[in-house]
Amino acid sequence: MDVKKIALLVGALIIAAVTAVMAKNMFTGAGAPQAQAGPVVPEGPQVLVATRTLPVGTIVDAEAFRYQPWPEGLVQDAYYIRGAEGETDPSSLIGTVVRSEITAGQPVTQGSLVRPGERGFLAAALGPGMRAVTVPVSATSGVAGFVFPGDRVDMVLTQEVEGGGDGAPLRVSETILRNIRVLAVDQRLNARDEEGNQVAQTVSTVTFEATPRIAERIAVAQTIGQLSLSLRSLADNNAELERAIASGEVQVPQSDDPRAERRMLLAVANRPSDGPSTYTVGADVSRFQRGSVPGRARDDNNNAAPASGGASGAVGVDGRPAGPVVRVARGNNVTLVPVGAR
Repeated sequence: MDVKKIALLVGALIIAAVTAVMAKNMFTGAGAPQAQAGPVVPEGPQVLVATRTLPVGTIVDAEAFRYQPWPEGLVQDAYYIRGAEGETDPSSLIGTVVRSEITAGQPVTQGSLVRPGERGFLAAALGPGMRAVTVPVSATSGVAGFVFPGDRVDMVLTQEVEGGGDGAPLRVSETILRNIRVLAVDQRLNARDEEGNQVAQTVSTVTFEATPRIAERIAVAQTIGQLSLSLRSLADNNAELERAIASGEVQVPQSDDPRAERRMLLAVANRPSDGPSTYTVGADVSRFQRGSVPGRARDDNNNAAPASGGASGAVGVDGRPAGPVVRVARGNNVTLVPVGAR
């Protein structure tokens, strides 16, 4: 091959290689600039919205609301707007009651909340079909003042059951109601003082939310014996819900709508219960207490023992013989025989 042609070929290869390297460097340097993250500054007004669904009667807490940017063209005068003239401090809304349901992410309007002391506050705190009933309590029966509005309690009835015979009465306590929501303590509808701190105070009355049937049971229970409150743990609602589902009291919906299922589960977990009660008698606490109601003494014919007197025929005010007696037992029959009687 001619030397001249070889030289031209080598030169062309060198020029091609240099051109390729230059082109690569040029395209690499012309890449898009890297975006740098910076602080996001919300544009437009910020309004107060609900962080979760708030059904009617919900007592507002500190985690119920937050400020969120909102399109300026959709802002209404009824919204709580940050930085607006006469801005409302969100902490001042703690203890208010939801008058109309607010869904998660929905702006809170000034007409959707009722403040303590305003007309219709207690009625707004009641759920549909519920009633308000008040019970007197003491420092011991009211959990030493550690029951606050919004808590849930069980109600315990303590009484003495007199029998037909002699001896001490039967002492018994039973849990008659469960999962009752506290609406107010005394005339306080929120659990905080003027500085916003939650403090325990001795109270004389507690107002509950109850169904009409439960309200009737509470009214009767007050005439039978002493009522005491038993504060429930927040985790007890889940346990009660699982028990209700397992027993078949609650039918889980077959639909695929998770919101409908959640609403149903919340309604079941928050409803008061007047189901089968548990009880404890004196013998369960002390071996020296009774375990049953005292019975009436019987004669040989299994009839109530006659009110026979002693030798002089004296009879006590309760129909039993006056003076000393001898108790004669024949099997299950017990007869009282006055000393000196023929």
